[in-house]
Amino acid sequence: MAASMQNKRIVFLGTHGQMNIGDELLLETFLSQLGRDNHYYVNSYDPQFTSEQLQAHFQADVFNTATERGKLLRYLSGCDLLFFGGGSIIKELYASVGRSPYSTLLMVLAIVTFARQVARKPIVMSNIGVGPLQTPRGRQLAGWILRQVSVLSVRDRKSYDTCLSLGLAPERVQLVPDAVFVNPPEVFVDRPANVTSPAVPVAANGRLKVALNLNYDIENPDNWETFQQNLADALRVLDRQYALEIHTLPMQSQFKAMHDARVLAEFKARIPDLDVHLHEVETHRDAAAIIEECDVLLSERLHALVMAAILGKPFVGLLYDVKVAELVAGLQMQEYAVDINHPFEPLRLVELVQCTLQRYPQVSCHLRERSAALRAELETYFGGLPDRLTANRGK
Repeated sequence: MAASMQNKRIVFLGTHGQMNIGDELLLETFLSQLGRDNHYYVNSYDPQFTSEQLQAHFQADVFNTATERGKLLRYLSGCDLLFFGGGSIIKELYASVGRSPYSTLLMVLAIVTFARQVARKPIVMSNIGVGPLQTPRGRQLAGWILRQVSVLSVRDRKSYDTCLSLGLAPERVQLVPDAVFVNPPEVFVDRPANVTSPAVPVAANGRLKVALNLNYDIENPDNWETFQQNLADALRVLDRQYALEIHTLPMQSQFKAMHDARVLAEFKARIPDLDVHLHEVETHRDAAAIIEECDVLLSERLHALVMAAILGKPFVGLLYDVKVAELVAGLQMQEYAVDINHPFEPLRLVELVQCTLQRYPQVSCHLRERSAALRAELETYFGGLPDRLTANRGK
């Protein structure tokens, strides 16, 4: 990172301390790119967890997202920069979340307005997702937020187009990949740089090992039960063909009632006739180890798919919302994905897995090449971020 981003006091805000592997991975990724010489003020729903996560590598004061709003105001008043890193920040919440659809938008609007209008601080929103914004009220709130941001970059084309539709000029919005793609495979697994994942399925002991991730918060919760039944039926067909060994990959195991670990445990009970291994996952390296050891990944969660792409592991994307659909499109993997918000024939999912296995070497090579290209793009982006901030200061 350029010198102009060193020795700064940076308030770094995101969704931390919710035991979500993707969110914690984003935090470490951004702080590594911004630099170890800065002093960070980081929010968390579990400050002790986040402090322990960061203490070995970064200078960071961690405060409670829910109960220490006063600290946030003091940090904003004394900082050099407010930085929002990654995640779906500008969005209406789905009904399945159980909160007002505008909760996140109103919270972010209050913080951004104080930082810009009262504390007079520059604001960066980097590699974020914008949307879904399904109502005029949501779009109005999003526009008020984004027009106050000094530097804005979004992680997918849909977010970019949404920003333009809200009235932002094209030069105010930069389209970049998800920040996690800046990490090489060695961040996730202990693998020599010149060694890649197997070019064909391992099928250890004559069994096909499938990593499975599920996330309850889908765009259309009315289809959740139908989706689970379709998935179970598809896995039974695949088991008859390949003798499956299913390994659960929970990307969130605490914090909310219907977290991934619970959903996967309940799904295992739905398929007692299949060989399912439940796993506890605490870090991105734990998650990557499961992906690396399996032959193919079936996943809803965005950052499970990102890690698979970086590792060159073929996958079938279970598209539960726009951000995952956009990721899969950006990886040019649309033909290896199914939209789970609508009923589908179980045999369709069977065909996708079969196609993945038949083209295993080509898919693996394609994912490694796409990931390497995205990593190079992100290295350029992060290197130029300080100059972009200087150029846009005060706008």
